[in-house]
Amino acid sequence: MGCGNFFFTVLVTFSVALITYNIIISANSPLQQDLPGPSRSSSSIAVDPIIQMPMHRSRGKSGSSKRLFHTAVTASDSVYNTWQCRIMYYWFKKFQNEPGSEMGGFTRILHNGKPDKYMDEIPTFIAQPLPSGMDRGYIVLNRPWAFVQWLQQADIKEDYILMSEPDHVIVKPIPNLSIDGLGAAFPFFYIEPKKYESVLRKYFPEDKGPITKIDPIGNSPVIVGKESLKKIAPTWMNVSLAMKKDPETDKAFGWVLEMYAYAVASAHHGVGNILYKDFMLQPPWDKKIGKKFIIHYTYGCDYNMKGELTYGKIGEWRFDKRSYDTVAPPRNLTMPPHGVPESVVTLVKMVNEATANIPKWGQ
Repeated sequence: MGCGNFFFTVLVTFSVALITYNIIISANSPLQQDLPGPSRSSSSIAVDPIIQMPMHRSRGKSGSSKRLFHTAVTASDSVYNTWQCRIMYYWFKKFQNEPGSEMGGFTRILHNGKPDKYMDEIPTFIAQPLPSGMDRGYIVLNRPWAFVQWLQQADIKEDYILMSEPDHVIVKPIPNLSIDGLGAAFPFFYIEPKKYESVLRKYFPEDKGPITKIDPIGNSPVIVGKESLKKIAPTWMNVSLAMKKDPETDKAFGWVLEMYAYAVASAHHGVGNILYKDFMLQPPWDKKIGKKFIIHYTYGCDYNMKGELTYGKIGEWRFDKRSYDTVAPPRNLTMPPHGVPESVVTLVKMVNEATANIPKWGQ
């Protein structure tokens, strides 16, 4: 935010023009392999991204030194996103410097284009949203565009990035799970590249290799090398926009379209991923914390007073983030009844601790 207004205006204007151009060409032409803005070394363009693996880790640093990663969370300024980010950052700080942690800095990438009142509470980068109408009502398309801007403009000290989300709660210190140029990513059962091969070949043609090169992942949670992500992000943006523009793809992928786009972009640049199932858990389906590092509370948790799951039916006891889309959850939520799984109990305890200790909660 230290750039002058004139420079910032020129940068945004240029970037918007560029992504508009990329939408037009991305479905039928080679995808951009570099960040928008001033051209980089021409040598990078000549390298086949399918065989290029970012092996700087194994060539460089001592195995005994920490490999810090920077945690980045994209968000809007909605009440819904904001209270989740505040809880997420509270627990990030609790575990950041604990034994076993390789958690470096933290940034909330705010993609509404202007500051909010939580800038002093949470380290924040202001990204511009897509031009009006370009997201076609799918606000998630702002995520890859926000990452492109952040990677281009921010001074990121760490060599690795953890892409996370507001509805993640860190439950223990996170080490750097990536190894020798491979990202570390959580595998999602509903990301099925083989099932949608005919659709995905529009964006990952056969000369790029077998469809199995596309991993069953989204962009989060993923730990990936910073230099690799700088190559992936513009392709992720272009593929997301092209997919949303294509009716067949949009219908096939629906709300997970941007997740498929990241998986395709990662494959385009030869960045494979370790599929790390213990990266996170998702209550109420995952019942134990075990060795997992993150609770992702994307699903509603509904139970009767006997502690029995009533999923699909509002329970006598419930915790669902969607209940708090216009107002933050109150402090001291009622704990679930006896018999509810550890994962749900832990989630509510952690929400309650965070809200009890975050100043001016609910304001």
